[in-house]
Amino acid sequence: MTTIFTRWFKRNFSSPATVVLSMLLIVGFVIILTVGDILAPILWALVFAYLLEWVVSAMTRKGLSRLFSVLLVFAGFLGLALIIVFGLIPLIWNQGSRLVIELPNIMTKLRDTILELPEKYPNLVSVEQVNAFYSSLNSELASFGEALLSASVSSLMSVATLLVYIILVPLLVFFFLKDRTQIIGWCTQWLPQERHLAEAVWNEVNRQIGNYIRGKALEIVIVGTVSYISFLIMGLNYALLLGVCVGLSVLIPYIGAALVTIPVALIAFFQWGFTHDFYIMMVIYFIIQILDGNLLVPLIFSEAVNLHPVAIIGSILLFGGLWGFWGVFFAIPLAILVNAVLLAIKEHKEQLQESEPQKVLEAPESEEDF
Repeated sequence: MTTIFTRWFKRNFSSPATVVLSMLLIVGFVIILTVGDILAPILWALVFAYLLEWVVSAMTRKGLSRLFSVLLVFAGFLGLALIIVFGLIPLIWNQGSRLVIELPNIMTKLRDTILELPEKYPNLVSVEQVNAFYSSLNSELASFGEALLSASVSSLMSVATLLVYIILVPLLVFFFLKDRTQIIGWCTQWLPQERHLAEAVWNEVNRQIGNYIRGKALEIVIVGTVSYISFLIMGLNYALLLGVCVGLSVLIPYIGAALVTIPVALIAFFQWGFTHDFYIMMVIYFIIQILDGNLLVPLIFSEAVNLHPVAIIGSILLFGGLWGFWGVFFAIPLAILVNAVLLAIKEHKEQLQESEPQKVLEAPESEEDF
């Protein structure tokens, strides 16, 4: 067994470029695991810089200077951030507070409907099943209430952290955009010479993650806006809050859409019951989800992320289990990184095999060849 592992290791990790790539990946993961919370503002700033760099590059290709493009884009970014912080978030907070107050009434109506199921469908649902489900629901609500209370107690720390983020993140975004070349040059001067494989992985990851982040931002805006307008036209309560939740749910492929369906269905049921409006609302909601998965996603991510759905779901489960919310949030970028590393190692190994001198042993044709 040891011999097999040694052969595999030498075949895949014997070249200096592969060793350098492995060391850089290990150091990067160790930094994220140990001081990731401290570096969270830098990570958020990098995400926003990825979003804005595409606009800055497009403006510089039109003939504008880099500094002027950065200043213009950064001013637009700040203006949009101020609108969201002081305009959109207070409205969402207001609707969320109203929903928390209304939650006991929603659960009471849900309980009454569940208790009626054994009478309407005695062959499908029993009283014992209903009681067990209701007990489980009560325990989940109790734990949710405790989490809400602890969150409210630590709200002062959250406000302090938010103030730090409000100051640091825009400042970091500006410097990442303005001094992008200098920052990358300073970082690369400390890297080993045999880093062409790491550079190939970086170029591929940089391209795909940049496209992914921009595509996800566009998908969030489109899905959230369409959902909000649909909820508003139907007169659904908490339309803005639900629209934002539906938009943000696309960050977690497949799983996010399933989770956000629950609050949409509960609020629609509490408002209308099992009526004509409820069924129309749910049909509209599922049409939005179908169009998002089958039309919008292929259109936006046609070349951005070349990952199989099984790989996407597996990465969400794996990294989410390791790092919680942040693991789920960055599951696809991490899967892109793993895929790029594997492809780069494979191509590098094939290049090494092709460059090795071929030893051809030819049999002599006659005695004169001896």
